[in-house]
Amino acid sequence: MNADLTGKVAVITGSSRGIGRGCAIEMARAGADVTVNYFSHPDDAEETAALVRAEGQEALVVQGDVSDRDAVDHLVEATVKQFGHLDIAVCNSYYSKRQPFLEIDVDEMRRTHDVTFWGSFHMAQAAARQMAEQGSGGSILFISSVHAFMPFKNAMPYNSAKAGVDHMARTIANDLTEHRIRVNVIQPGWIDTPGERQFATEEEIQEGARTNPWGRLGTMEDIGRAATFLCSDAADYITGTTLTVDGGITLPR
Repeated sequence: MNADLTGKVAVITGSSRGIGRGCAIEMARAGADVTVNYFSHPDDAEETAALVRAEGQEALVVQGDVSDRDAVDHLVEATVKQFGHLDIAVCNSYYSKRQPFLEIDVDEMRRTHDVTFWGSFHMAQAAARQMAEQGSGGSILFISSVHAFMPFKNAMPYNSAKAGVDHMARTIANDLTEHRIRVNVIQPGWIDTPGERQFATEEEIQEGARTNPWGRLGTMEDIGRAATFLCSDAADYITGTTLTVDGGITLPR
């Protein structure tokens, strides 16, 4: 299957680092121009943009907090002003702080849902409105997590936010078929990203790689390639589905 994105424009939230960067690079390799969104890592965002340009594609960098609807509307408007249209939206931004349930801070719980759930909603709706206005269809992809169905300890805010994202995405897919806008979900497993260093030491990460059934952790490119396929015309008949990309970590053992 040829995951060709030639002539497409993608906006990817939280794409300064990690999985978002992997999506940006792989989509650029497939021919898409990319809007790189970031919240708090401007230098990393510029590096992602440079990597997109190294693939021969155009890149736009836009700062914005996805929990702020005005910022998300601006993100879409800036993309369309720069490139003329919007074809792909990847809802990737998240926030997570792990705490035992009895110690969860209400503000941290709210921030987790504001960014992870509401940020995904804002990006999906703003992008879908633009795509519907264009009248040529499009693709919206939610980056979820195996946390959506695996109740990992000390991660209730994040687990619940991602579970909400999954069901929201499938419902949006049902709503948008008449506009030929496909909506899908990727559930990454344990991926080797800078964000993982918030929750695990380097020794723990390397041990996780050894014990993963596939013998390694996932990479941002693994997720980027899956995202590129799902957002390409090669996946034209796929909407409302969830793809778990986890190296077998969720298989019973």
